[in-house]
Amino acid sequence: MTTAPARHLVELGPLDLADRLGAALEVYVAAMGYPPGTARHRRPLWLDHVQRPGWRAVGWIDAADRLLGVAYGYRGAPGQWWFEEVRRGLRSQPADQYWLEDYFELTELHVRPDVQGGGLGEGLLRALLAGATTRRVLLSTPEYGTQAPGRAWQLYRRTGFHDVLRQHRFTGDTRPFAVLGRTLPLDPPGRTSEP
Repeated sequence: MTTAPARHLVELGPLDLADRLGAALEVYVAAMGYPPGTARHRRPLWLDHVQRPGWRAVGWIDAADRLLGVAYGYRGAPGQWWFEEVRRGLRSQPADQYWLEDYFELTELHVRPDVQGGGLGEGLLRALLAGATTRRVLLSTPEYGTQAPGRAWQLYRRTGFHDVLRQHRFTGDTRPFAVLGRTLPLDPPGRTSEP
């Protein structure tokens, strides 16, 4: 009798994500420390995103078929909310507008807090971006302020992401965010491009 691996990484198609959307949103809410009601507001947005060109998703599943982590993204383009928000932020940095040409938006990457720190986040990042067909990848993450950088920041720095915008305020959110980016493909594990 064969036993299922303790964890395995899977590609998630639109129907797979729809089937696991409740669990994916629970991971998101727990990882971000948001109130549970946040999931209800994010549900239609996540379902809308699967329609975008270049959309891809991956997830970590445990032996009991529970979702431990999820990541997804798609090709960024003019007219998308996030694209327009970042373009607004880059108006004061005209030389950096090239970031918005031919990029994959890493929209979500989350791992359940009780299993963080074991390489699941990097596995999601690498699997998701291995299938991206763009020259660059961009993401946004909350600023860490006076605290030490958290696991997400450490992951992004370790895998060669550079600052594109810092202390950026997205419309409708009072928190400051950093927009980070890098060229693709990612370097092999253990090697990082210098900014």
